Amino acid sequence: MPGMPLDAIDLKILAALQADGRLSNVELAERVGLSPSPCLRRVRQLEQAGVIERYVALVDQGAVALPVSVFISIKLERQQEEDLDRFEAEVSAYPEVLECYLMTGTQDYLLRVVVADLAAYERFLKTKLTRVANVASIESSFALKQVKYTNVLPLDGAADG
Repeated sequence: MPGMPLDAIDLKILAALQADGRLSNVELAERVGLSPSPCLRRVRQLEQAGVIERYVALVDQGAVALPVSVFISIKLERQQEEDLDRFEAEVSAYPEVLECYLMTGTQDYLLRVVVADLAAYERFLKTKLTRVANVASIESSFALKQVKYTNVLPLDGAADG
């Protein structure tokens, strides 16, 4: 899905905002070598084109008592379009599910779930995930340690395609 064409200045803007989404327009303009008006115009174009989806605060899982990350592989009984859509809609509504990917290979979906502890995961599993229609199997893997996490896309070489 090609988006708007991005030039080197757009990529500098995106890199700066990925590092610090709270930069003022004046600070951002200085970092990318533009005056404030053209910089703001470019940011607005990136927002309107959907290149910049939203601005968020990243919250430390442990600081809010949600230290357990679970990766869950799901296999469905049927993979017809309406079955996939139904599964995706249902798991997307669960706040514990931070990420959900449709996969190739032996499993149909990979979920990343965060919970407070094993008891909370058991409740999530029993009261939510096992009740989703069309689920054939659920395999859980618990993360022992987060080695790397980033939400910063590698923008080097992304200009013009």
